[in-house]
Amino acid sequence: MGRIFEYFVVCGLGPEIRTLDGDIGFHGTQTLYLPSLLDQFPPSDHSLYPPPPPQLPTCVLPAGVEFHSSGFDSSDPASFPRSYPIVLTEGDGSKIYVSCIAFRDPVAEDIIEAYRLPPKVYADKCICLVSHSPSFRILRNALEEIFALCFSSEGSSKPLWDVIAYMVSNVPLPTPGKDRVLFAVENCLLSVEAPPEDSLPHADISFQPLVQCLDVDNLIKLFTAVLVERRILLRSNKYSLLTLVSEAICHLIYPFRWQQVYIPLLFFSGVDYIDAPTPYMMGLHSGVDTSNLAMDGVVVVDLEFNQITTSEEIPPIPEPELSSLRNEILKLLYPNVVEIDHLKGFGSFVEQCPKSLSKPWAEDHDLQLRLIFLKCFASILGGYRNFIENKVFSTDAFLKRRSRSTNQPPEPMLVQFLGSLAFLDYLERRLGSDENNNNNLLEKLQDAMGRGQDVLSILPKSSMEPEMITIAEPDVEESDSRYTYDRFPANVRSEEQEEKRKQILAAASGALESTGKQSPSSPLGKISKEDSLSSIERAAERERMVLDIQVKLQGLWLRLLKLGATDDPLSSFEYGTILALIESDAEGIGGSGFVECIREHLYSGWHGQLTEEQFIAVKELLKMAVSRAISRNDVSTIRDALEVSAEMFKKDVNNVSDYVQRHLISLPIWEDLRFWEGYFEYLMEQPANESVNYAALVTARLIIVASHMVSLGLPDTEAWYMIETIAEKQKLGYKLLIKLRGFLSHIQQLRTGYWGVYSAKQQSIVSGLPSPRPKDALDETQQPAEASGRSWVQSMFSRDSASRANSFSRVRKWVSDNASSDITAAAQKKIPTNVRVLKGHGGAVTALHSVTRREVWDLVGDREDAGFFISGSTDCLVKIWDPSLRGSELRATLKGHSGTVRAISSDRVKVVSGSDDQSVIVWDKQTTQLLEELKGHDAQVSCVRMLSGERVLTAAHDGTVKMWDVRTDTCVATVGRCSSAILSIEYDDSTGILAAAGRDTVANIWDIRAGKQMHKLKGHTKWIRSIRMVGDTLITGSDDWTARVWSVSRGSIDTVLACHAGPVLSVEYSTLDRGIITGSADGLLRFWENDDGGIKCMKNVTLHNASILSINAGENWLGIGAADNSMSLFHRPQTAGTKISGWQLYRVPQPTAAVVRCVASDLERKRICSGGRNGVLRLWDATINI
Repeated sequence: MGRIFEYFVVCGLGPEIRTLDGDIGFHGTQTLYLPSLLDQFPPSDHSLYPPPPPQLPTCVLPAGVEFHSSGFDSSDPASFPRSYPIVLTEGDGSKIYVSCIAFRDPVAEDIIEAYRLPPKVYADKCICLVSHSPSFRILRNALEEIFALCFSSEGSSKPLWDVIAYMVSNVPLPTPGKDRVLFAVENCLLSVEAPPEDSLPHADISFQPLVQCLDVDNLIKLFTAVLVERRILLRSNKYSLLTLVSEAICHLIYPFRWQQVYIPLLFFSGVDYIDAPTPYMMGLHSGVDTSNLAMDGVVVVDLEFNQITTSEEIPPIPEPELSSLRNEILKLLYPNVVEIDHLKGFGSFVEQCPKSLSKPWAEDHDLQLRLIFLKCFASILGGYRNFIENKVFSTDAFLKRRSRSTNQPPEPMLVQFLGSLAFLDYLERRLGSDENNNNNLLEKLQDAMGRGQDVLSILPKSSMEPEMITIAEPDVEESDSRYTYDRFPANVRSEEQEEKRKQILAAASGALESTGKQSPSSPLGKISKEDSLSSIERAAERERMVLDIQVKLQGLWLRLLKLGATDDPLSSFEYGTILALIESDAEGIGGSGFVECIREHLYSGWHGQLTEEQFIAVKELLKMAVSRAISRNDVSTIRDALEVSAEMFKKDVNNVSDYVQRHLISLPIWEDLRFWEGYFEYLMEQPANESVNYAALVTARLIIVASHMVSLGLPDTEAWYMIETIAEKQKLGYKLLIKLRGFLSHIQQLRTGYWGVYSAKQQSIVSGLPSPRPKDALDETQQPAEASGRSWVQSMFSRDSASRANSFSRVRKWVSDNASSDITAAAQKKIPTNVRVLKGHGGAVTALHSVTRREVWDLVGDREDAGFFISGSTDCLVKIWDPSLRGSELRATLKGHSGTVRAISSDRVKVVSGSDDQSVIVWDKQTTQLLEELKGHDAQVSCVRMLSGERVLTAAHDGTVKMWDVRTDTCVATVGRCSSAILSIEYDDSTGILAAAGRDTVANIWDIRAGKQMHKLKGHTKWIRSIRMVGDTLITGSDDWTARVWSVSRGSIDTVLACHAGPVLSVEYSTLDRGIITGSADGLLRFWENDDGGIKCMKNVTLHNASILSINAGENWLGIGAADNSMSLFHRPQTAGTKISGWQLYRVPQPTAAVVRCVASDLERKRICSGGRNGVLRLWDATINI
């Protein structure tokens, strides 16, 4: 027999102190720290249960650990212990129930000593009981008795951990409906039992908090949002409310189960999870700020103020079930008001309103509330069993039958609910059961309602009293001694645990001592070993000379800083003398001394701000000092100058800081990889906490390197090449490479947002680089097209949400690099290009399709429609364009959709389009007549594909992929189903293999001919935007900034392609060289070579400054289109061989400013067409003869 209590756990401040940001060490009492697992029973080396989940400490103390100057204070409510439940969800969907008591406890003396904390300091601690049984009441009661016993003035008869061990080890799980287990904690008797298995699921909670926090209308609205699987966020300032309301609503949807992300109490530092694109139910303390999150579509339920807000409408429950449900709940909650006009004791009123319900809220009310919602399901799904044939439920037939009975079109709420994971899970359990579903209370209730029986008749009735199982207390010798505690005691540690604790604390103490001994103002030695081995006289003479120069520099430096606004710094005595000392000193004492002088001044508390006049002088002196140091190969002086230049700044009229470091870009040393490798090695030699992970240390040091590179103004590609080279030598993993790439791109954006892209050759000695112009503020709204929203990966580079939001608001576009080296001015002049503007749409162009020769070829030969472009728009129109008719390109306009057109495909005689109106329309290409309207999707259609044999393949945001027979206007089958919206599909008509991916981060592969799903390819962490399948190779591009290469047959990942600095929006496979091309929101185009040694990036192209929307590769031609309307055409010469690097830039059009939504390429005729947000198409013909 299993045990009801699986673990007793203590969480709080451990020997290794870390802040919520991950910084090691003590950073003050106002900082919040990560909680650790301190003690547990059973111990970690037992094998009875799996270990507690690793996220347990963070979840039980969601706000982190805070230091306090005092413990419990009866006059301070903030110091009172808090008791609350939490629920964790495991990978298989099972739940872990935890009862928690959080309180202030004295910090251990060894931690105070090691970290030199204030004496008698307190910190948050939490004790927990962990179980897989949803017995909330007994978990709470038992835990509260343990807590009271610990801090009781009378004490306990046995050591506290002995009491805990006996309780956890000996209290069994009661048999449902049969047993009642009695046990004692010291002198307090407790009992636990479980309802019969054929009854409603065990809900050991009260539903009263739910109905007290929300009125009837909001309760029904929350219930509906759960059924249609929206993103739901509960807010309250009480932890218990968040968990109890979440659990209550999950019980009210019985017999269905919430299948999405479930975090009833979200830890504060995980607030970014709220921007997850997939459905979820989360609870968050109302004190956590969410103003910087997108929150689009999130249903926010404020339990304190009885408010529900959302930017997307929640479809209502259909009538008459909505009115019936509302009235039943009102009758339960307010019986005296609802029935105030009824004559008491007359008619059926007595049966309708049991007397018990006029009493205060009790378990009878909980049962009645659950049955009311179950009755609602029974009505909505009435007769659903009649539409199950061969273990398949016909949703369309059921909806049509209900529409006929209600004389209404299919209700959106019911359509969405029948497609939800909760309903599909129920069907799977219902249809997959070998039994006769005797325990299915929904069907029992439907039958009972059909016979006119009472709702309560479906519940089991048992007259048998449960069998008492008494857990006797252990036999102990009578003793007068009592065990009392002034803090919650630690469990006995093993020798290994005690030794590990001592090592961690010793390392922390040693780090503090080394920090205290090292003075930040102590100068680094600049005297070489050769000089130190010279004669005593020479050494003494040189030492006097060094001291003399340093004293002079100190005085000159201070006077230089006192120059007035009317003084010319470049003509001043101070400037000339310092410059002479730097230039004339062959040994470099002047230059190094000047840099050291600035360093000392900064360490003494100087803020580093310079006036305009001081700034001019200092930057020129530092340039000279670095130049002289370069000539002597004095790396230490160059390094010091680099660091101090990052501290000194001036502010211009726009109050923007201009740092001295930015004006050193003209020095060639910064382009030398060897310097940065040396600087990185210097940083690695600096003292660091021994417990820091090596990869994390390397990443932190490279972030410092990247910061200096960007501040100097190094082009993005050059900076990344050097950082990537250093990182690869350190064998850094691809996840950390992504982090580095993101950080570099982020700060490049900030710099460019201020200064724009500039060249070192344009610098002026007097005026320096240009400052931001006031009109730049007006350009802040100019964002790149198709912005991908708030990126979770970017959030890990900045913990300060406010500064993060402000910094990104200043960025006007993604930055590539300073020049497009692949395009020469001569080439631009030689090659004439032609960009035609095609007007006709009245809204943004949202879909483009190029009619290829392969689509329309027949035995007669090429058809005239090869080379056509077909466009769709927010104006609901589809237009066919013939580029050969210059000046009158518009061939036809197809009308029929009532929503935005999202996808287009065609074959020899037909055009097919999918729209936001959830329909797919098939047109005759020659007569432009509407042939068929295919309806069956429950959300906007995102992909269409015309197949051979008069078949059409469609995918939509309802997560389904459907195959249609155009001749019969019927859906042949739903050939694939995903858990969320599908954004991209690929289909191989020769093999019948279908691949689809989208918002659920999973790439799904089906064998349509075999009628089965082959694989679910998991690995991406964000939406999959693009997908490409060629043979056995599948390539996916995702918002997580990576592309992945998979094997279709094995269902396994081959390679992860990282290093982009934004979502990967387009991927392509080059058949001839087996290469891969990826395009990202960072504007970067990467060419990856696939050889026996693996896949590696061989070429980066930085032609485009906005998101790469389209990559189309043929045998010898490659077309690229970006969101800023920039296009490029690449060619592979016959002599290029079979390497991916053989692609060479052929031509680009003259730049045209436009915001583009979609791009299509006709490689056979060397044409690329883009669709703009303003409804205009731009057609570029790259042929020489125009």
